[in-house]
Amino acid sequence: MEENIDLSKAFPQFGPELVSQINKASIIKEIPKGIEILREGQFVKIIPIVLSGLIKVSTRHNDKELLLYYIRPYESCAMSFAASLKNGPSKIFALTEEDTTVLLLPVDKVSEWIKQFPSFNVLFYQQYDLRYCELLDTIHHVLFEKMDMRLFEYLKEKSNLTHKNPMNISHRQIANELGTAREVISRVMKKLESEGKVKQHSTSIEVLEQ
Repeated sequence: MEENIDLSKAFPQFGPELVSQINKASIIKEIPKGIEILREGQFVKIIPIVLSGLIKVSTRHNDKELLLYYIRPYESCAMSFAASLKNGPSKIFALTEEDTTVLLLPVDKVSEWIKQFPSFNVLFYQQYDLRYCELLDTIHHVLFEKMDMRLFEYLKEKSNLTHKNPMNISHRQIANELGTAREVISRVMKKLESEGKVKQHSTSIEVLEQ
């Protein structure tokens, strides 16, 4: 590893031997905002743990995208983990939402560690549970919520995660992440603005109600 981090504090279930092996086998990498770090169809060779910053995980169908979940500090990507274990292609793509520092775990070592250190499995059990709940929330939003509520919740979450308000984000980008058309977002954004929930600036959007 290029620099030391205190994994024992971030992941108290890890013992000294596992922490030592992770420190020896893994690397820390700084990735600028807006970089696609995993493509759909790509075979997974490394599994990231976010140390700082934010990664968004999405899926595509034809020309549409849908935001699935965010990977926050000291979280990993359960779907990358699953793809690596069965040596299959990734079904998602991942993009850095902001400048991000990641701990990169080599897949061959991860396979060894989950057999050698039962405590290592806790990390991914937790990630599976977290992502399962988030995906259920996404399905609920898509199927049962009106677009104005869905858009407003999306904007609040993005503002809270990025610690930015106003946010430099376009209607087209929002439409891509919510799996809808730009015209729909523009129309609903006007409704939210008339209700005093958001304010649109020339190049940014401000959430007025949290």
